[in-house]
Amino acid sequence: MLGRTVSGARLLSLLVVFGLLGSGLVVRLGYWQIGQHDRLVDSAHRQIYIRLEVPSKRGSIYDRSGTVVLATSLIRNRLVTSAQRMTDATKDELTAFLTEMLTLDATAAADVRAKLATGKPYIILARDIAPETAEAIRQAADARHITGLTFETDAVREYPQTGGGAGMSLGAQLLGFVNQAGAGQYGVEQFYQSTLAGKPSVVEFDKDANGQPLADTERVVEPGVAGEDIRLTIDPGLQLAMEQEVMAAKIADSAASASAVVMDPYTGEIYGEATFPGYDANDYARTATDDPSRFLDPIVSDVYEPGSVFKMFTVVAGLETGTTTLDKTYKDTGSLVLDKGKAKIEDADRHGMGTMRLADAIAYSRNVVAARVALGLSPNLADAAATLHEVWTRMGFGSLTGIDVSGEVKGLVNDPAISAWRQIDLANGSFGQGVAVTPIQLASAYAALVNGGTLVQPHVVAAIGSRVIDAPSRGSVLDPSLSPMLANLMNHVLSIPWYKPLTTVPGYWLGAKTGTAQIWDAKHHRWFTSLYNFSCVGFIGRTVGHPDLIVAVQIHRGIGQLVLPVASTELFRRVATDAITIPGLLPPVPAVAAPSPQVGG
Repeated sequence: MLGRTVSGARLLSLLVVFGLLGSGLVVRLGYWQIGQHDRLVDSAHRQIYIRLEVPSKRGSIYDRSGTVVLATSLIRNRLVTSAQRMTDATKDELTAFLTEMLTLDATAAADVRAKLATGKPYIILARDIAPETAEAIRQAADARHITGLTFETDAVREYPQTGGGAGMSLGAQLLGFVNQAGAGQYGVEQFYQSTLAGKPSVVEFDKDANGQPLADTERVVEPGVAGEDIRLTIDPGLQLAMEQEVMAAKIADSAASASAVVMDPYTGEIYGEATFPGYDANDYARTATDDPSRFLDPIVSDVYEPGSVFKMFTVVAGLETGTTTLDKTYKDTGSLVLDKGKAKIEDADRHGMGTMRLADAIAYSRNVVAARVALGLSPNLADAAATLHEVWTRMGFGSLTGIDVSGEVKGLVNDPAISAWRQIDLANGSFGQGVAVTPIQLASAYAALVNGGTLVQPHVVAAIGSRVIDAPSRGSVLDPSLSPMLANLMNHVLSIPWYKPLTTVPGYWLGAKTGTAQIWDAKHHRWFTSLYNFSCVGFIGRTVGHPDLIVAVQIHRGIGQLVLPVASTELFRRVATDAITIPGLLPPVPAVAAPSPQVGG
C-alpha cells in the first residue's frame, strides 16, 4: 500500500480559502447590518405604518389694500379606499352606496366601479367633498357597516373675484392657478410657489392587515411650515376696469387679443395688468382642453415688433450723441432708397411731408425721418448701428425686466457686433421693425424716459406676510436732464389733429407715442396686408411736468387699414383715465411740479 503524504502547502491553501470565505461573509453581514441598516429598518417600518405628506395650508393672495381676496384655499376632502382585497360583492355594495350619497349619474357610477375593478391599493373615489358631506358619508358608512373608506384633507384653490368678461376670473393670467398636485402654474402662483405653499407636514399611522390606517393612531413626524400670504400691488377696481376696456377694444377691432398695463414710473409697482381673452382660474381644466394658450400672459410672455413706439429711443440716441436736436429739420421724402438701391423704406402713407422739425416728424411718425436720424448717428454704418443697439440694451430690451411672475421672456434684439447690420436693418430698427419686445419692457423703458432716467424694477408683490418688498431699481440709464424734454415731446405727439380728440383728458397732462407694426406672414413669406400690431405707450399726470403713471396698451393682430374702431390712442386714454381717477391709488400731488420745457428746448 502506498503511504500517505501531508502537504503543508495544501493545508495553508485551504486555510486561506476558508479565511477569505469567512471574511466575505463578515463583510456581507456588515453590509446588511450597517450599510443597509436604514433601508431595512424603513422597509420593515413601512410594513407596519403608513406615512403621508399633508400639504400645509396655502397662503392667500390679496390686493394692494390687503382686504380683497384674489386667491385663497378652501378645505375639502377626497375619498379614498383600497380595493386590493375587496370582493366583487363588496365593490358592488360600495358603488351603490357612493352613488346614493354623492348623487352620481350612471357614467360617474360606472367610473367608480371601474376604479374598484383595478384592485389597486390606493384609489381616489371622489374629490372636492365639502366637510359636511364627508361627515354625512362617514356616519352613513358606520351605520351600514361599510368599511375601508378614508377621508383625506385636501385644499381647493378658489379665485373669488369675477373678471371683466364672461367666464373670466379677475387677473387670471397675472395670478395663474394651482393644479391638483398643489403646484402653482403660471403667474404669481408659480413664481411664489414655495412661499405660498410652505412645507408639508409628515404624519404616520399604524395600518391594519388590509393596509388601511387605524383610527386614532396618527402621529406627526414633521410639523411642516404654513404657506405665507402675499399682498399684491394690484388695485382690483382698476384691474376690473382695465379688463373691461381691453375686452371692448378686442371685440371692436376684431383683434386676436388686447392688453394693457399700468405702472408707477418711480417705483415699478404694477397697479393693473389685463388681457382679453382671459379665462376662469377656477375652471382651468376647461381652458387646458379648449385653449391652453390663454394661460400665457402676453404682457410678459409674448414678443412682437413694436413699430413706431421705438422712435423715442432713436431720438434718445440722437440727443445723446449730439447728432440731432428736436428743432433740427429733416426732409421727409415719403420713401428712402438704401443699400445702393437694394432696399427701400416708406412712410405709412407713402407720401412725403417735406421739410420738418424732428419733433414734428416724431409726432407725425415719419419713418423716413427716423431712419435719417439713425443713419446720421455716425458717418460709419457699424458705429451708428452699435450706438442704437447700445441704447436699446441699456433701456432693458433683450433682457428680462425681472418682474415677479413666471414666464417672462427676453425678446429679440439682434447685436450688430455679431451679425453686421445693413442700412435697411438700421433704418427698420429706428422705427421698431426687426426687433421683438414685450409690453412690460416697453412700460419699463418709457418709465425711464420720463422719471429722470432710472430703469425701475417692475413688480406685482408689495408684501410677503408682514415683510414689505421694496424692489431695487436697475440703475440710471439716462441723463436726468433729458426726461423733461422727452416727456414734453410725447405730449407734443398727442397734440396733432388726429390724436388730440382721442387722447385729451381735461385737467390732466398726457404724453405718448404710438406704434403700428406690420406682421410677417411666415406661411406665404410676405407681410399681411390687413393685420397689424397697434401700440400706444406713455404717461398721464395730474400736474404738468410730473407724470404719475405709465400706461402701455397693445392691440394684437387688429384687422384694418391702419385705422381701428377703437384706436390704440383711445384705449390708452380710457385706461389712463380709469387709473388716474381710482380713489387713493396715487400719492398726493407734488408740492412743486417740474417745469415743462418747450419741445426742442
